[in-house]
Amino acid sequence: MPPDIEITLNGEPRHVRDAALSKVLETCGYQGVGFAVAINGEFVPRSAYTQTAVNPGDMIDVVAPVAGG
Repeated sequence: MPPDIEITLNGEPRHVRDAALSKVLETCGYQGVGFAVAINGEFVPRSAYTQTAVNPGDMIDVVAPVAGG
């Protein structure tokens, strides 16, 4: 079993086991479309989620549009 990776997700510390961004997002409840992701302030295109590795200490921001006015 791979070791835990400590990351920060939306300002909260998290421990995850998988280093693939797509798996980390899925584990944390983000599936489908309707959100954007940045790692350490850099936008990650959705097409790159499966190829993008999450590293210890990464700061991941998941943002979703908010409706309203």
